[in-house]
Amino acid sequence: SSGINAEYGDFTPTLPDSLTAHYLSQSGLQTSDPRIIRLVSLAAQKFLTEVASDALTHSTMRGSAPTTSAASSKKAKEKKNCLKMEDLQPALKDLGIEVKKP
Repeated sequence: SSGINAEYGDFTPTLPDSLTAHYLSQSGLQTSDPRIIRLVSLAAQKFLTEVASDALTHSTMRGSAPTTSAASSKKAKEKKNCLKMEDLQPALKDLGIEVKKP
């Protein structure tokens, strides 16, 4: 425990501690220990980062069809990434989470 606290003690996760504490409370875990809240925030951030990274990989693979004209090549370079369900679903499925469109 002291090793984790020493290594990540100054790290501030993207998810606010108050949000993590809220969802921990909603899940039935009541704690006032900020180290537990911070550890769960860190784990949630790692999970979300991995899912987003995998979804980006799926998006890149889906959109990597070869183009023939210079104009379409320029458009491909200017393309911005947008998270879509068709990229998110396989990323989550790799982690054992199945998501279906309503």
